Amino acid sequence: MAAGVGPGVPGDRGGWVARAGEMWRAARSVVPPGHLDAAGCNVPSDRVFDAVVAHLRLERERGGYAAVPDLTPARSALAGLVGGGPEDVAFLESGTAAMAALLGGWRLPPGSRVAHARTEYGSTLMLLHRFAAERGWQPVELPVDGDARLDLEGLRDRLVAGLDLVIVSHVASHRGVVQPAEEIGALCRAAGVPLVLDVCQSLGHVEVRGAGATAYVGTSRKWLAGPRGVGFLIVPGLTPAMDAAVPTLGGHRWSPDGDGPVPLPGEVRSKSPGRDGPVPLPGVVRSKSPERAGPVPLPGAVPFVSLGCDGPVPLPGVVRFESSEAAVAARAGLGAAVLELHELGLFAVHAHLADLGRTARGLLDGAGGWRVVEPLDEPSALVTLRPPPGDSAQSAAVRAAEASLLVNVVPTARAPLDLREPVLRVSPPPGTPVETLHALARVLAR
Repeated sequence: MAAGVGPGVPGDRGGWVARAGEMWRAARSVVPPGHLDAAGCNVPSDRVFDAVVAHLRLERERGGYAAVPDLTPARSALAGLVGGGPEDVAFLESGTAAMAALLGGWRLPPGSRVAHARTEYGSTLMLLHRFAAERGWQPVELPVDGDARLDLEGLRDRLVAGLDLVIVSHVASHRGVVQPAEEIGALCRAAGVPLVLDVCQSLGHVEVRGAGATAYVGTSRKWLAGPRGVGFLIVPGLTPAMDAAVPTLGGHRWSPDGDGPVPLPGEVRSKSPGRDGPVPLPGVVRSKSPERAGPVPLPGAVPFVSLGCDGPVPLPGVVRFESSEAAVAARAGLGAAVLELHELGLFAVHAHLADLGRTARGLLDGAGGWRVVEPLDEPSALVTLRPPPGDSAQSAAVRAAEASLLVNVVPTARAPLDLREPVLRVSPPPGTPVETLHALARVLAR
């Protein structure tokens, strides 16, 4: 069956949406009753479990290095979720590790304006704060509306004023609002500004194809229902300025012949014998932003001379970001999970999850005074609730556990610029019985 062409086709919505839930539930026969935390850590199917165990057995029989699998089908299936190719995929250990690898090695000059919304994930905000202090990047906050949805006119204005990079979480960890990724991508491409789309909470959950982002950062364990310990980068828009933060032998080669790293903006190449490498202009770099086209002084900058004749050179493609020493069995399991998702049909699964989310919001909003954060008809299955006076997310999660219901408490650290108190997160996986949501509503009403 071709990637993305499953039984769920738009013209057959009603029957196939229900069928998608049944098929998913059958595939995941081991999902414990009451599991409502797909956005935290979903439950892999028997097929995914078997793929992991089979590879571990193979490693035991043949030796780990002799048992390395061909992950090309997995890469193709994963890239097909965003509209890329297998050469655009790199496997890492988590979504956070993937974001750090991508931004950590991106050769943006000091003074670069990097935009994000206040709803951005806490780990990414910490990373940007570190780079602002160490590299002189300038964070720019993008405006959002009352539902925390990105204001497209505000984004357009910021792009006109000059941005060097835009980072957007497609679906935040603490809000089930789906950002208009296709419109955001179109605006960024028209302005010539790269877009990094965090799809940790959206891939396998809502439609991502059509965003046209420069890079996508994701993880296995959430809506893709793969194993823990696997993240990935999908970078259809790779440029010479993008490299891993830490070069490794898996993604780089040692160059003895002078074809070393690409110069940063503002560098020139020395022609002195033995020093045919990048030499920064003393104390300046060049910005590509329209309003800062000239040299930007670096306070206290110390000129650095790279010898260039010896050094790491990234391999072609996105493999430069990949860590070769890893839990390969988990990568094989992720591949099995994504292939299974394609077979079920992306449209049917997305529509089924949207229906589950709407059902959950309708049942839970107002129960015991709890209020749903996002619009009730938001097309996602990530549901967040604010507590009424006298109750708390932590207390509700304890009551839910006593009723054999697994929900999640989102602390303020997940979105420190946006959250003022912890919220309760409910994220039913495909196939969740409606009675499970009724049971949670009764718990909240206590």
